[in-house]
Amino acid sequence: MKEEIYKVAWRHEVPVTIVSNSPIRVPAHPLIERVVVSDGFDAADDWIAERADPLSVCVTADILLADRCLKARAAVLAPNGKPFTTSSIGAAVATRAIMADLRAGAVGDPVGGPAPFSKADRSRFLSALDEALVRLKRGR
Repeated sequence: MKEEIYKVAWRHEVPVTIVSNSPIRVPAHPLIERVVVSDGFDAADDWIAERADPLSVCVTADILLADRCLKARAAVLAPNGKPFTTSSIGAAVATRAIMADLRAGAVGDPVGGPAPFSKADRSRFLSALDEALVRLKRGR
């Protein structure tokens, strides 16, 4: 999703921060910042959550990080373009816990992970990110 994020951010002229536990390649561009945090447990999540605010759009598939960012009043999108909201995050956290148990085989046969990423997911994500940035520019 990084390439899609870069394209939308450049079009809206907004900065992007990529946070990771190890160096990853990012474009050499004045709007792109790469932050490498320690490899400690949740170090990247902690960095992001501590800096999230009402002017942030956080992109994550991590439901617990999404919850933390929502509590900071940031807009939060999953990579498939579905927004996390204060009214949907509780169910997402509960579903995450159930699915973790199912994947571990705690009940019945183990199940797989999420469906593969599709062209429709990419399109929905691009549209949702664009809409989130427009809302922020307009003051939500």
